[in-house]
Amino acid sequence: MMLYTEIDSPLGQLLITGRPSATAPGGTALTSLSVPGQKNAPAVQPGWRRDPSAFAEAERQLAAYFAGEAEDFDLEFDTGGTEFRRKVWDELDTIPFGVTTTYGEIARRIGASRAAVRAVGGAVGANPLMILIPCHRVIGADGSLTGYAGGLERKQMLLKLEGSLT
Repeated sequence: MMLYTEIDSPLGQLLITGRPSATAPGGTALTSLSVPGQKNAPAVQPGWRRDPSAFAEAERQLAAYFAGEAEDFDLEFDTGGTEFRRKVWDELDTIPFGVTTTYGEIARRIGASRAAVRAVGGAVGANPLMILIPCHRVIGADGSLTGYAGGLERKQMLLKLEGSLT
């Protein structure tokens, strides 16, 4: 069963989806977090159930993040994806608040070849949990803000919130 809710944020309305947790009875494992117009964002489907209470903790943690009161998230994820993508997403999750890195550095950290930087970029772009898995912290090798499924203005906003961009 797919659950969802929509919450307001400084980035616009966020759509959060999830499934009942397999490991924490009564909990929810998040499957996506997206913004309107986001590339490859899910759309609410017939049969999905709106359940704001299932996402109360995610909403609380996101509110604390946007208020500058929290730097990371402690939520259960159910991202799916290939083994390679999960490896990239796990590495994204290690980038500290307020720090940026490059696609090439992510490739190096996961043991991928220099030629795999494009594949790393594809995995970063396919991250289903923007903000929660901090793909916005990945920038171009020259320091430029490149690719963000939610739009570069949102990436810029998140990096400013974290103090890594002035």
